[in-house]
Amino acid sequence: MKKQELKISFVSFQSIGELTKKDQKLVEKAIEATKTAYAPYSDFYVGSALRLANGKIVIGSNQENSAYPSGLCAERVALFQAGTLFPGVEIEALVITARTKGKKLKAVANPCGSCRQVMHESTVRQNKPFKIILVSEIGHGYVYDSIESLLPFSFKFE
Repeated sequence: MKKQELKISFVSFQSIGELTKKDQKLVEKAIEATKTAYAPYSDFYVGSALRLANGKIVIGSNQENSAYPSGLCAERVALFQAGTLFPGVEIEALVITARTKGKKLKAVANPCGSCRQVMHESTVRQNKPFKIILVSEIGHGYVYDSIESLLPFSFKFE
């Protein structure tokens, strides 16, 4: 037996202004996407936006359903929509943000396990990682170079 360690790396930022102009635009689109979320049960409105290599931006928002877990998370909506509308076009970056009613969220909305696995599969499809940006409602967050930092032990067919 051998003890091993796993390290992840990410960049933290205190305001959206620290991001590149392209990434700031993507954050703005993700924030806009929260307005299309259907979240009558949780009041947790998630928006996602991804930028493709062709310059197109695809958005998604969470869509809840009273027959839980029949809803779908914002990032999967965006990823599946991108795969349908622009098959074979690489994803460069993905942003996830969220808001609630009544108070501003201080924490970022981390993707669930299912979304992390779909992100991993998207990197497998394009044979290349993409940047993941998590932004809190108050404007700070994290940038990851790939899904490997969020899902180091993904499900793989090998």
